[in-house]
Amino acid sequence: MRAMEDHRLLKGAPVRARILDEVRERVAAAERKHALGRIVSICIGDHSEVQVYIRGQARAAESVGIPFEQLNWSGARTQAECKARLVAMNDDPDVLGVILQRPVMDHINVRSLQSAIHPLKDLEGMSPASIGSIVYNDLALAPCTAAASVEMIKATGLPMDGLEVVMIGHSEIVGKPAAMMLMAEGATVTVCHHMTRSVAAHTRRADVVLVAVGKPGLLHGDMIKPGAAVIDIGINQITDQDGNTRIVGDADTESVLEHASWVTPVPGGVGPVTVAMLMRNAITAHERQFEVGWLDD
Repeated sequence: MRAMEDHRLLKGAPVRARILDEVRERVAAAERKHALGRIVSICIGDHSEVQVYIRGQARAAESVGIPFEQLNWSGARTQAECKARLVAMNDDPDVLGVILQRPVMDHINVRSLQSAIHPLKDLEGMSPASIGSIVYNDLALAPCTAAASVEMIKATGLPMDGLEVVMIGHSEIVGKPAAMMLMAEGATVTVCHHMTRSVAAHTRRADVVLVAVGKPGLLHGDMIKPGAAVIDIGINQITDQDGNTRIVGDADTESVLEHASWVTPVPGGVGPVTVAMLMRNAITAHERQFEVGWLDD
């Protein structure tokens, strides 16, 4: 295994720190005009696996000075009850924005609930309206993981104009929005998916390859153009022959490092930046709410 000090490993911690520093300054400036409301995190039902993410969000919010409240709604709540509560938060000036944690209970239509969150309070950028804004090059409140992936590309210093990018994966929460965001930045983007005939034929010509499909080791070094950047968004838990579990991405990092100039490690790459982008979305949401007159001067 390569030493983690390999300079080709594009780590997320420095990018995260830079973004949080920027957010901290914007929070201080915003508070001089109007007190910030709170971020409300909503978990529907008992889903212990999301608690680690919620704790990370709460720590990030505290570090930049944004109030954070965690709500745990009973899994017995109906779709209508949950939706009514979300709509009420849209009208509450003390609620800066909402995070709807996933997964939700089986009887809950998560897309419907996301649609109930006003776009200016949709901190995750996951509502249909928020996704639609990206088509019109409005990237201010974009989905956090997709935005984090774009931020990691920028960290390489590669110019976005005309950059040849291949996105492997076309999910509604990562692949599609990331592709649209990159096009808005001036990149030329190809999207590959499960029906693409030869993924390697596309990735071998790309300056940057992003992969988010949930398949460990899908992307190998022989699929990468020398000098390219690889942004690994996958998160997979695997178990070795000795029964030990570890988290890996969708790229075979060892073989990819033989060809690429930058590779995001998993863990420690895109993940840390995702929470920072959530905080950036939060202060952006506050600023926009102020601009449109939701908040008194």
